[in-house]
Amino acid sequence: MSYVAETNAEIRPVFITAKQLAIMLSVSKRTLYRMRSAGQLPSPLCVGSVVRWRLSEILDWIQADCPKRPQ
Repeated sequence: MSYVAETNAEIRPVFITAKQLAIMLSVSKRTLYRMRSAGQLPSPLCVGSVVRWRLSEILDWIQADCPKRPQ
């Protein structure tokens, strides 16, 4: 089951996978996980072994020029 939000008459996912985020950022999944470990990405939502990022947080992060997470 996929949860989606309707915005401006288009349907967009609320959460995205590592693969989808890697495609958005034009990096490999391995690079994405390195960026995550280095605190360069917004924190994902983890439930068990499932890792997802909120699309709205990623879009805001990109708009803010991809700042590092506060340590």
